[in-house]
Amino acid sequence: MVLNQRLKNRSARRRGIYILPNIFTTLSLFFGFYAILAAVNGRFPQAAWSILLAALCDGLDGTVARMTHTTSEFGVEYDSLCDLVSFGVAPAITIYLWALTPASLAVLDPHHQRLGTAAAFIFLACGALRLARFNVLEGVRDPGFFQGLPIPGGAVMVAAVVLWHDRFGSPPLTPNGPAVLALTLLLAVLMVSSLDYFSHKNKALFRNRKPFETLVAVVLLLGLIIVKIKSVLLPLGFLYLASGPLVTVVRARRRRSPVPGGIRPAEFDGIEDQTLK
Repeated sequence: MVLNQRLKNRSARRRGIYILPNIFTTLSLFFGFYAILAAVNGRFPQAAWSILLAALCDGLDGTVARMTHTTSEFGVEYDSLCDLVSFGVAPAITIYLWALTPASLAVLDPHHQRLGTAAAFIFLACGALRLARFNVLEGVRDPGFFQGLPIPGGAVMVAAVVLWHDRFGSPPLTPNGPAVLALTLLLAVLMVSSLDYFSHKNKALFRNRKPFETLVAVVLLLGLIIVKIKSVLLPLGFLYLASGPLVTVVRARRRRSPVPGGIRPAEFDGIEDQTLK
């Protein structure tokens, strides 16, 4: 009896832990939904903040699931569905209503006035394709790298642009429609590209000989982002966008270069070297 009761208690705790990561996933969905409502009502900075909060919750759900060993097929599928809303639909609607309406792009498209609609939809469609490819290649890709810009990264860039303009734009705070159109299409292309972007799971990012100094630098960087998020988030986002081509070139050269002993550094090794290239 005692053993059975202990097993039941352990099972109950297990189910409780299993629920925890999905709570963060649901919070991510909520903030994505709220971002849509805020954008529809013309509160674009609030929509941007909501997208950032959705990205924070999205990062926490996976971390919690791995720490508590509660990853599951249900969680993976639920996370993808929520990501499509929070990082696909929400930023597409936000960027369209903010800077891609016919009035904003009249100088480029005075007759048909459909460029903004097309760009927002392309962003959404490429985000959906990016999620589908991520799920299909889950078992064969190198977890240390993303293939293509991750969809939360594209959504965060949209939020960063809105917050940057809210910080530095001058009255009447009219965004530059053509520039935003170009950025939207660039993000869409990067999401479905084959460029390699560092993942937060990459061990090379945390393997160094000065862990204390690195920790201090990370804390200072996080403090700067929190205090000056409207000012620094967009430049940091562009640096991450630019890192994709650079990392791709470096990895390609390392694969081609002969290494003594035939062993490559672990952070640049992965199954996808044979399956995705």
